[in-house]
Amino acid sequence: MKRCSRCKEFEPRAAFAGNRSVRDGLQAYCRECWAAYHQARQSARGKNARPRVEAPEGHKFCRCCGEIRPHGEWHRNATASDGLSTSCKACRATKARADHLKRQYGITEAERDGLVASQGGVCCICLAAPAEHVDHCPETGRVRGVLCFSCNAALGQFKDRPDVMRRAATYVEGNAWKPTLVAPGVYQLPS
Repeated sequence: MKRCSRCKEFEPRAAFAGNRSVRDGLQAYCRECWAAYHQARQSARGKNARPRVEAPEGHKFCRCCGEIRPHGEWHRNATASDGLSTSCKACRATKARADHLKRQYGITEAERDGLVASQGGVCCICLAAPAEHVDHCPETGRVRGVLCFSCNAALGQFKDRPDVMRRAATYVEGNAWKPTLVAPGVYQLPS
């Protein structure tokens, strides 16, 4: 048991945060008093002090979405005092998607959604599947459109080479390329 210097109540040692610079290794204020002190101090400095939200046992409040969620909906964080991440899994996934679009393609989610809307919500190549994957030119980095998974993968397999894609289209149309040997190691394309 330890006595809090602010509320003057005796509380278990678990109610105090650690402080290595003090002889007993614990802060002078209990966690509740420290939170109230910190909030009052931040408000006095003119800073935005977030209100403390009480959550039931086994739950935590997410400041991003404003919901109280069970511990199962949080990623682990060994360095945090409660062992959980600062935002829930859903909020982290949303932020990660937005960060990926900005970092990889230089566009926002709104710009991507605008591209999808301008395409009618479907892939620009097959015009059938929903557009979900951003396609870009690997040389210039310019975003070309939003494709379905299959069409985006196909462009990658063809290494974005138009000549190979034309030969593939010709092949699919029934005109298989049969090389004609003109000289050793030299083949002629059919006309």
